[in-house]
Amino acid sequence: MQRRAFLLMSSAAALAACAAPVQEPTLAPDGKPRSRVYRISAGDKGRIQFRMLDAVNALRQTAGLEAVRLNSRLNAAAATHARDMSVQNRPWHFGSDGSSPIDRVQRVGYTGRLIGENLSETYETELETLAAWMEQPSTRAVILDPAARELGLAWYQEENGKIWWSMVLGSPELTPTPGQVVTAPPAETGTRF
Repeated sequence: MQRRAFLLMSSAAALAACAAPVQEPTLAPDGKPRSRVYRISAGDKGRIQFRMLDAVNALRQTAGLEAVRLNSRLNAAAATHARDMSVQNRPWHFGSDGSSPIDRVQRVGYTGRLIGENLSETYETELETLAAWMEQPSTRAVILDPAARELGLAWYQEENGKIWWSMVLGSPELTPTPGQVVTAPPAETGTRF
């Protein structure tokens, strides 16, 4: 009898070990989907930049436009501003030192013309951010500008998961107009130059 009880208990324990782990509920107490923080690791940089590049080029191809390519100088300008937006705690086109997007691309040695800059303060992935940019006329216009040939993309993620995205588009064939004055509407997150 003890042998049967032992075998029965052993079998039950083995079956319990094979059972699927209890999963966390997918709904929050308020009935809405539970949010998950999108964490970006240092090794994700190239993957994220190329996924965004591919998505932008798919959108541009659909619109009958030429593809853009990544530019390391524009990436650097975007990275500087993404970090600075976090320091300022607001997504806007001016740096804490008063710099404009044109100033930032010139500082990194970009000799082409700045087409525009898109910014976002979010907890969303790069593709969700791109989708949100495509819904707004001002940011969509930057992504689909026919003169754009190069793209820079960078982000800064805070400890709490908030991501500050910065996308810069430029054109190496066009040179900046001397004395060009740029103004950005304060409520916009995408500005064309």
